Amino acid sequence: MDKLKLDDIDRQILDTLVLNARTPFTDIAKKLNVSAGTIHVRYKKLEEIGLIKGTSLAVDYQKLGYNFIAFIGIFLEQTSQTSFVLERLQSIPYVTVAHITTGKFNIFCKIRANDTMSAKKIIFLIDDIDGVMRTETMISLEESFNDKKRLMQRVFHELS
Repeated sequence: MDKLKLDDIDRQILDTLVLNARTPFTDIAKKLNVSAGTIHVRYKKLEEIGLIKGTSLAVDYQKLGYNFIAFIGIFLEQTSQTSFVLERLQSIPYVTVAHITTGKFNIFCKIRANDTMSAKKIIFLIDDIDGVMRTETMISLEESFNDKKRLMQRVFHELS
């Protein structure tokens, strides 16, 4: 696959939106000294080529009482059960992320819970899925950083 060609305006649009996806096109246009129509057309182009995939909402789960985060490594009885187990994980709303992995675990997921008792119930739900041999849980003490901007800047530099 060919490398994506982005010019400086595309990069600046993305750079602005990665910080705040709700930034109005008119604000971006003023910042870049181009028309809002130009920003709109560029944004649509970036969507059409699949570089921009929707927008997301960042929710502060701690304010909702979901202070407990854990990562769970899942060992499967057989790798052929991966799809089945992923479907079951997706039906548990507290499982927020799941990855098929290499190495120690077959699947690695992230859960959010209110407290340790809630987390225990979620872990037991996961353990009870047919095909799950066992799990290994790591509790997150703190999310130290979650910075998408640094990677994006690096990727832009590599594309230049």
